[in-house]
Amino acid sequence: MSSRTATVERKTKETDVRVTLNLDGTGTADIATGVPMLDHQLSHVAVHGLIDLEIRATGDLHIDAHHTIEDVAIVLGDALNQALGDKRGIVRMGHAYVPMDESLAFVALDLSGRAYAVIDAEFATPMIGAIPTSLVAHFFETLATHAKMNLHARVLYGRDDHHKAEAMFKALGRALAVAVAMDARRVGVASTKGVL
Repeated sequence: MSSRTATVERKTKETDVRVTLNLDGTGTADIATGVPMLDHQLSHVAVHGLIDLEIRATGDLHIDAHHTIEDVAIVLGDALNQALGDKRGIVRMGHAYVPMDESLAFVALDLSGRAYAVIDAEFATPMIGAIPTSLVAHFFETLATHAKMNLHARVLYGRDDHHKAEAMFKALGRALAVAVAMDARRVGVASTKGVL
């Protein structure tokens, strides 16, 4: 099996982002974006997705966290898509329910090559750490667009916004772990079209 790794960089007047990932890793996370709560959430994606993930980002945090969070999602999505290559042999679809204390989140995804996102998550507070809660959905939508995946994420219930977001990111990691896994019985891609 060829290496399923990627390194992608994006530099703009607003941000400078570099992501290196290994889909066949052990869940090692080395993440520094300048937004500690984002680092915390993305570490869950790595650990629960068994994806080795190194992210370095600097951005215009003197304005707010929006550009940094958005551009990390762009670069992470591009890296996921690049590391998947032609997607031969992958399971392709995955889903996970994850509880976090009183909260429960669900993520289902399809690495179909067709970008679409449906996010159903309500937050009671405007911020989780330095992340505006409005950017949680935006992160997932941007990631789906650049990874070229169909992504559905939902918080079924919960009280604590930190727990709701953390359950979503953990579920994203778990669903990715299933979807990117190699199926020993699969010849080619998991599609009647013969291509993804």
